[in-house]
Amino acid sequence: MGQRADGASTAAGRPELPGSPPLRQLVLKIHSRCDLLCDHCYVYQHADQSWRTRPTFIRPQTVRAVAARLAEHVESRALDSVSVILHGGEPLLVGPARLRDICAELTRALSPVTALDLRMHTNAVTLNRRHLDVCREFGVRVSVSLDGDRAANDRHRLDRRGRSSHDRVVRGIRLLQEPEYRHLFSGVLCTVDVANDPVAVHDALTALDPPRIDYLLPHSTWDSPPPNPAGTPTPYADWLLAVFDRWEQQGRPMPVRTFDSVLSTLRGGPPLTEALGLAPSDLAVIETDGTFEQADWLKTAYAGAPETGYDVFRHGFAEFAAHPGVQARQRGADGLSDTCRSCPVVRSCGGGLYGHRYRPGNGFDNPSVFCGDLRSLVEGIADRVTDHAFSPAVLGSDRLAWAQLELDRVLLRRTQEHLASEPDWADAWRLLLALDAGPGTAPHLDEVLAHPYVRTSLRRSLHGPADTARFMSLAAAAALRAGVPATLSWDQPGTRLHLPTWGTYRLDAPGRIEVTVAPDAFRVRAEHAADGSWVRLDEVPVSARWRPVDRLPVQDGPLVDDADPYRDCYPCPVAPPLECGEFAERMARAYELLAKDAPDRHSGPDAFRPTVLTPLAAGSGLVLGSHGFGALGVAVDVTPEEFARELPRIGRRARLTALRETADLHRPGSPAGPLLDLADEELGREAYEKAAAALTALTLLPENELTLTGAVLVARMWAQWADRTA
Repeated sequence: MGQRADGASTAAGRPELPGSPPLRQLVLKIHSRCDLLCDHCYVYQHADQSWRTRPTFIRPQTVRAVAARLAEHVESRALDSVSVILHGGEPLLVGPARLRDICAELTRALSPVTALDLRMHTNAVTLNRRHLDVCREFGVRVSVSLDGDRAANDRHRLDRRGRSSHDRVVRGIRLLQEPEYRHLFSGVLCTVDVANDPVAVHDALTALDPPRIDYLLPHSTWDSPPPNPAGTPTPYADWLLAVFDRWEQQGRPMPVRTFDSVLSTLRGGPPLTEALGLAPSDLAVIETDGTFEQADWLKTAYAGAPETGYDVFRHGFAEFAAHPGVQARQRGADGLSDTCRSCPVVRSCGGGLYGHRYRPGNGFDNPSVFCGDLRSLVEGIADRVTDHAFSPAVLGSDRLAWAQLELDRVLLRRTQEHLASEPDWADAWRLLLALDAGPGTAPHLDEVLAHPYVRTSLRRSLHGPADTARFMSLAAAAALRAGVPATLSWDQPGTRLHLPTWGTYRLDAPGRIEVTVAPDAFRVRAEHAADGSWVRLDEVPVSARWRPVDRLPVQDGPLVDDADPYRDCYPCPVAPPLECGEFAERMARAYELLAKDAPDRHSGPDAFRPTVLTPLAAGSGLVLGSHGFGALGVAVDVTPEEFARELPRIGRRARLTALRETADLHRPGSPAGPLLDLADEELGREAYEKAAAALTALTLLPENELTLTGAVLVARMWAQWADRTA
């Protein structure tokens, strides 16, 4: 334990407080002065002027103490990565030699214990190759501040002689874009000024081809409100929405963090910036003299607002994390004002940046000074990304299945773009196009594409390496189902060749294979092998190498697929391939029970009829897959009675999930979302009073909360409720 100057014990070496979020980002001030005189800068132009008493640049002993304290924190919290953002003032003013010493010390202390993500925020006015060679050596990623074209940028970002900074900043960005440094460029930071033309600003920034753009609201408080020269109700939302429209028109050429954060939270994902959303703060700031501070944009609020009284020589990150000001930014919705907690967009907005809530008299217990703008921005983006057109998929299972198939086709076309450079894929794509063009063969292609685990492979290939072998085997499976002769060759990575909807062929070894398809038969020949034996599907026994997918012996029974390599899309483990006899018998008995118990409800046009059952580990129950309408995971120990009882309820959820994949039912982030879930769940449980309450709440929502498809769905739910309660 250390001692503070007042004699109180410090937290140096003390374990972190249980339950407190770890600190994963450190803003390290390495120079406290700047070569620009931006009139909107929170460091020099707002209430807190503590920069005047700071050392001009960080001393080597301070860097060593910072690195040691951060390594201590990383080890105590077992963090797999940590970000250090080199900041100022202007960090480049330390010079290349000091910059290298700082990066080297941080790397020496932290690389043995975690993955170190080094970053730097700079105005780039003096950026040169010596700086960038240091950045390249240590992998320092660089963000540059620029407010648009020359006119927009120079409204605020002039140097100390009143000269434009624009050309020098652009020169620095061009240097960053040279091939040897391009990987270091992380994006552009732009402070919004509503006096500037939003489209002109955005076009000027996109013309520089940055990997990311981050639009920042000017730091303001209730007693120092943001400029509003036109006196409009929501000038900042209007400005940002004009940029959003331009960004959409351009095809979203690069991420824009503000927009991406709103889009993420509207769909239930995490916020992507501390300025929005309810995620707890994970940020610490250390000044050039080694003092711990809270987020330094708090300097906007009042003199001393970011201060903690701690420094790295006497205190650790554990004590900093326990500071009341730090903890206030880690309480999520509980740390917001009453106004914010009752706001419908709070999940996306999060009350805005903490410092923007300040008002003398009650501190930070207020909405953001940008409250109206933030709500208008979130709702404006939600409106823009909502498809209000009517989708026939809401009218029945057959139309829903068709919409799902169309989605698979869209995903396959996108996957084709990833596979186009693969040398073997051209033959498979030509085969798929030929099958799709034939009226007699297209339905067979559709049958393979509609297999739920094809969707899983499509989704994964779009977000990772494309599985060429999977889609080669898909083409072969479609040709086999259509009875169209074809020959395809590819590199098979494993010894299990799975043909979707058909089964699995066992190879002697991975390697180059040739698959030849004929009506009702196929042959697999390994490279350099003289020949391969034919598998004739109409003969019994077929082949010792061939294990077909079984179909449940009931009318229109589902496949029992226990071998598809992409069947692992459930939130619980799948069972290993098994002899399906006992499992199939139990499922056949379950379908008999379904036929006896209200057969009209289980065979009607809206009934959920799984197309694929996959055995899951014991104790899993009935579970829907992550994607792919028709897939149902069934634990190997599920009884026929349990299956028959649970299928209608889980079937409702499957239909609602599938409908959401193909149509917008409401504005993203709307209370209609959870209300639809609740109404659907209660109807499935036959809890009609609770279902009626949820449906009533949906009916009373403002008209623009539901799309036309969503409104039709609510009407159909009301009809089902009336039919069941009559």
